Amino acid sequence: MSEIKITTEFIKLDALLKFAGLADTGGEAKLLIQQGQVLVNGEVCTMRGKKIRTGDCVSVAGKEEVTVV
Repeated sequence: MSEIKITTEFIKLDALLKFAGLADTGGEAKLLIQQGQVLVNGEVCTMRGKKIRTGDCVSVAGKEEVTVV
């Protein structure tokens, strides 16, 4: 598990996936989210614009996991 530091109140889920390197492009991030492969705090999330805040944990396909700090 790795940590991603943000300096704003929140970051949108699709932007976080790109920023953390979990998706190479915005299109790939969109697909991962639509296919239900992204978990936010252990629950499937299909909202690209979901606001991710400090303390949230995001994982893709059950493999890679990041925590926002």
